[in-house]
Amino acid sequence: MNDEIPLSVPHLNIDIIDNLKECVQSGWVSTGGRFIDDFERKFASYVGAGDAVSVQSGTAALHLALMALGVKSGDEVIVPALAFIGAVNPVKYIGAAPVFMDCDDSLCMDPEKLSVFCSQKCSVTEAGLVNNLTKRKISAIIIVHVFGNMADMGRIMEIARRYGIAVVEDAAEAVGTYCAEGAYEGRFAGTIGDIGVYSFNANKIITTGGGGMAVSKNQGCADRIRYLSTTAKDDGLYFVHNDVGYNYRMLNIQAAIGVSQIGELEKFIDIKEKNYGLYRGLLAGVAGVTLMPFRQGTRPNYWFYSIYVDRAGYGLSRDELLERLIAAGVQCRPVWKLANTQMPYSGFQSFNIEKAPEYARNILNVPCSVGLTEEQASRVCEIMRENSQPQG
Repeated sequence: MNDEIPLSVPHLNIDIIDNLKECVQSGWVSTGGRFIDDFERKFASYVGAGDAVSVQSGTAALHLALMALGVKSGDEVIVPALAFIGAVNPVKYIGAAPVFMDCDDSLCMDPEKLSVFCSQKCSVTEAGLVNNLTKRKISAIIIVHVFGNMADMGRIMEIARRYGIAVVEDAAEAVGTYCAEGAYEGRFAGTIGDIGVYSFNANKIITTGGGGMAVSKNQGCADRIRYLSTTAKDDGLYFVHNDVGYNYRMLNIQAAIGVSQIGELEKFIDIKEKNYGLYRGLLAGVAGVTLMPFRQGTRPNYWFYSIYVDRAGYGLSRDELLERLIAAGVQCRPVWKLANTQMPYSGFQSFNIEKAPEYARNILNVPCSVGLTEEQASRVCEIMRENSQPQG
């Protein structure tokens, strides 16, 4: 029996041992210590952000981002249907309501449908953009850069600015992705909207084991997130809290790992681009399966490799292929169950969700770790080739 090929596991270097040793020896293993400031500074420098605030998770960063932007209970936030549930739940944390939007062929939010919704299903009022159906104010849009791809931020920002809607970029999966041309040339995912959030979960391209980051060019937003993430503590000696805050700060021991990882990011992206090209070559002759492309005009981080399985051309459904790969020791996964179909959100408004269900049925994510070997990628593709049963 061959060893299992994992989907996406961290690539850690031995040099993190010195950082972790310092944390243990100094006793700074919790929410204080030099590595937190160091990681924030290095991350902000890498993405070109004015300030970066480290927190416990990407979801925590998203929660605080909405609060910092003034989204209130009773407001609405436009969110993608095709996204991890953690991109939607923070809307409910603050008592707001999601409105679900379809994806385009990048798997990210469709800006054309977003434009139609805002222009035809909403009205501009003195209070801001108001949903004609619910009579609620639309305060923000959460854009998710899915699987390391990048949404059409030029078009999305144009729409958002026209209607006075704040933009939060969920770049949890897109650390290192940036625009290579256009109005935002050189700008990283997460730095174009009002606030960007990132995740360093163990399956991401760089990791701190867990943890996240929020960045903003608005210092007031960054300061608000930092304040709320440290339990809104106004006096550290006498424990004065003048607001309801959250215990969301990243641990120093996590940041110590992040300091080591951030310096490796560009090397990791080079490796993942090479492996993406390897998959593309190996799958070129397999009917009915397509390696999903990344948006032109961007430099993606190539985090996840997504395969579109056309049952008519391949002979098996996505789920049938998924089962055969897993049985052969290849860890893979489908796209998330669409957020608008999850039980907590079944009663909320969705707008023309057409492409997202198709991709949710047919996309398969295959092994993509930085440490993936050519032999492992070849084995994955060989299994896919052996199971091909083209019709006619």
